Amino acid sequence: MHNFKELNCWQEAKDFSVFTYEITSKFPSSEIYGITSQIKRAAVSIPSNIAEGAGRNTNKDFSRFISIALGSAFELETQFIIASELNFITEENVEELILRLNKIQKMLVNFQKHLNK
Repeated sequence: MHNFKELNCWQEAKDFSVFTYEITSKFPSSEIYGITSQIKRAAVSIPSNIAEGAGRNTNKDFSRFISIALGSAFELETQFIIASELNFITEENVEELILRLNKIQKMLVNFQKHLNK
């Protein structure tokens, strides 16, 4: 069992979720049940799955939850691109979001490799 709060990937993903909530608070209110909701759920899914996996008994189980977190990260990247094309988000913000998200994706891939050794 791992202490998820000590994992750099969890800390980055948690902070990123908070930042995502701040960015999406500026989205049109008509999208509250649309893309805004989807983005928030995907953002929260990343650190949540890392934490859930940390509580599992084996590295194999933990790795499966890292895969789910990684899937949510790629889903989120797609949603940011769509939000940008709909002009819900500035080019500057989407570049920062995707840059930070790519860092988290790399961290998850590397951590998963470590777990699978």
